[in-house]
Amino acid sequence: MSFTLHENRYRGRELLQQLANCRITVCGGGALGANLVEQLARCGAAGLTCIDRDRLEEQNLATQPYGRNELGGYKATLLSAQIYRELGLEVKGVAKELTPDTAVRLLRGSQLVVDCLDNRAARLCVQEACRKLELPLLHGGLNGDYAEVVWDPVYTVPSGVGEDVCDYPLARNLVTLTVASMAEVILKWLESGNRECLNLSLTLRDLAIRSWFD
Repeated sequence: MSFTLHENRYRGRELLQQLANCRITVCGGGALGANLVEQLARCGAAGLTCIDRDRLEEQNLATQPYGRNELGGYKATLLSAQIYRELGLEVKGVAKELTPDTAVRLLRGSQLVVDCLDNRAARLCVQEACRKLELPLLHGGLNGDYAEVVWDPVYTVPSGVGEDVCDYPLARNLVTLTVASMAEVILKWLESGNRECLNLSLTLRDLAIRSWFD
């Protein structure tokens, strides 16, 4: 893929080939998920799948890589079409809900699963399915000024009332910072095969990124 020339010179051919060959399933096509799929695709990831049941709404446009002319469409299929138009890469877009009945089937065959979901029920389904299938699972989450990038089994799915609402405060810059961090963590994992020291917390107001093992 000639468009990865600069990335290839920075990372090296071997790592970029690993990324190209890795079957990565991103759960969620919203602020984190859609931007992460685009980020990884532009780095040369050729085995991407995005699972999201939601349709695009106008409030999504500020933080997600879609256009007004796509309002009402399924995010997963819109993202697949967009990546193909822009890069010529095929992303498998799955417009289905992750539930206890579907998660194992939808995630089977992945080599890495990334949780970019925004609700407790779906996160639990993905976590339980990945543990059953023995798949590596990376979680990304946002909450106000704070974000985290955490590998399972260290990650704990949040519990409590009011955590799954869709009208939470969200800054685009925090999304961008978190997506870049997630992509870097994935590349470092591919390079080393090691998840230790790759759990991060991010805060926007002080522009800080901290490893949990510092």
